[in-house]
Amino acid sequence: MGIFEAVILGIVEGLSEFLPVSSTGHLILASALLKLQQSEAHKVFEVVIQLGAMLAVVEVYRKQLFARPDLIKKVCFAFLPTGTIGFLLYKLVKSFFQPSLVSYMLIAGGVAFIVIEMWMKDRPATTHTLDEISYKQAFSIGLVQCLSMVPGVSRSGATIMGGLLFGLDRKDATEFSFLLALPTMLAATCYDVYKNYAVFHMADWHNIAAGFVTSFIFGVIGIKALLKFVTSHTFVPFGIYRIVVGVIFLVFLF
Repeated sequence: MGIFEAVILGIVEGLSEFLPVSSTGHLILASALLKLQQSEAHKVFEVVIQLGAMLAVVEVYRKQLFARPDLIKKVCFAFLPTGTIGFLLYKLVKSFFQPSLVSYMLIAGGVAFIVIEMWMKDRPATTHTLDEISYKQAFSIGLVQCLSMVPGVSRSGATIMGGLLFGLDRKDATEFSFLLALPTMLAATCYDVYKNYAVFHMADWHNIAAGFVTSFIFGVIGIKALLKFVTSHTFVPFGIYRIVVGVIFLVFLF
């Protein structure tokens, strides 16, 4: 992999990390299109550049992170299920990184988005601010996030849909998903680097730097775009997009 491919993957990561379309899934599919081998080093690259997207959250929410300590406690509480299961089932989760599985999960997730949006249509939110979120709601959303360990499910998609199911409105569910990305992505990145440090070569760090910076820039763009979108739209268009992309890749790539 060269700098060009690293930048392309950085763009894909930054834009798709916070959209409910599965960043990991899109990275795997983009790598397949670029004919990049899914080596251990490449898989770690895909995880590490998520830190760039994580810093995008810090950039957008830097004024709120330290001003609302109780909210941060709830975010950390929501992370517990994913952190525990991810640590215990690390090898099993890594075995899921297959393009065909991503395509199926994109389709399944797209159908779920449409069904949930239809089901929630006449059910108003019971929680209208981030500070109103209870620890029970936070933990429940964290449990749903565990589904995103399967590539193609989408971490943001799972947590946003979970938020809607547990009483949050679209904007708060989306913002809570952004904040929950911080401990989730940091833990996943650090643990992956620790487990796979030996597979890196010096050239990999140049690629990681390129992907990291690109991911940060487009992560900020993705966050602001989605927040603007959810104020007046449902997630049905993302459900349709997921189904179309999943079918296209199943038909033309495999």
